[in-house]
Amino acid sequence: MHEHDVSGSALAVGWLRAIHLLARPVLGVPPDVLTGCGVLSALAAVWLASLGGEALWFALAAIVATGVFDGLDGAVALRTGRARPLGAVLDAAADRLTELAFVAVLLVLGAPAAWCAAMAVLLLLHEYIRARAQAAGLRGAGAITVAERPTRLIVPAVAVTGAAVVPAGTPWTGWPWGTTCAVLGTGLSLIGLAHLWVGVARAFGRSEEQG
Repeated sequence: MHEHDVSGSALAVGWLRAIHLLARPVLGVPPDVLTGCGVLSALAAVWLASLGGEALWFALAAIVATGVFDGLDGAVALRTGRARPLGAVLDAAADRLTELAFVAVLLVLGAPAAWCAAMAVLLLLHEYIRARAQAAGLRGAGAITVAERPTRLIVPAVAVTGAAVVPAGTPWTGWPWGTTCAVLGTGLSLIGLAHLWVGVARAFGRSEEQG
């Protein structure tokens, strides 16, 4: 993703600029290594979250690091001319693994397994539909939904931060932070899936009319 693709979002542009700045010292590192580091940091977040207490702050750092590595691998690949189809496939697979790890973070923070399973199924279905639509000729993402990659990072980040600051649970509900964030994440994933489906259906509908 380039700056002109997200010109309407100052936050997104700022993030891209920061990532490309951070990429300078690691241009010699193979992108696939950076991708692997992202997966490892996500797995570390699960372990750290399970420890509770002060370790929750390290879990938060691991979640943030996962997002940084996720940006760095693409930035390094583009700036060094090492972008390749296999790397894109590995990156997509790593994204799904890290997102499942983030669901596991919610699980160890007290979320019921059923909510975690629902959230995992919805986010995987979201990406499956997009991938199949693109394979069938869809140009672009179909729709940019509320359940994209940044949201999938923010939800577990909120969960570990909340658990660290207010261990007794979320205000008013008293639910564990994992439960609250799993419910939130599942709701956003459901809305995002519906949005994506409508976007894909409209895109193919226009293609059929033009054809």
